[in-house]
Amino acid sequence: MKSLVYAIVAVGLLTLGACNGDLEKRVTDLERRVAALEGNGGTAANSTAVKTASQNTTQASTPNQKPDGPLPVMEFTEKTHDFGTITEGDVVTKVFKFKNTGEAPLIISNATSSCGCTVPSYPKNEPIAPGEEGEIEVKYNSRGKKNQDNKVVRITANTWPATNNITIKAFVEPKADNSSAGPVKQ
Repeated sequence: MKSLVYAIVAVGLLTLGACNGDLEKRVTDLERRVAALEGNGGTAANSTAVKTASQNTTQASTPNQKPDGPLPVMEFTEKTHDFGTITEGDVVTKVFKFKNTGEAPLIISNATSSCGCTVPSYPKNEPIAPGEEGEIEVKYNSRGKKNQDNKVVRITANTWPATNNITIKAFVEPKADNSSAGPVKQ
């Protein structure tokens, strides 16, 4: 019985010894790779990777940082408009007026709405000088809408912050449904 226990312990020790040899081989291989990287231009490749990584983090944090230098400011006379009560299917329009009260030309790069029923028109890539005014026209199609409806138009420009929002509201009354009246006698 003792010899069986000694045999099992011996096999276990041999297995551990073999694993250590494999482990030592892998450590030696890694040390060789590190030495190669530190040698023939490995540092340059490594520093390039570090620079690329730092640029990516800088770019990711850039939107949260105020740009240097003079900036335009988009100041609206009205940022929210309520159309009141309209009938389903009506198309209504509102022109939002704004002024560049900043110190640099204002360039609107995009204007999008939260729904396809709301379409903004804006001066695309036309600089608006400091002190000048501009307009954004918003068309709202109430087809298929019912009850209270609010839509946001998001304007992207070279301002800080880069986005400005304007909002339209309407209470949409459903069209009268004549289908429930039954057949019509002629």
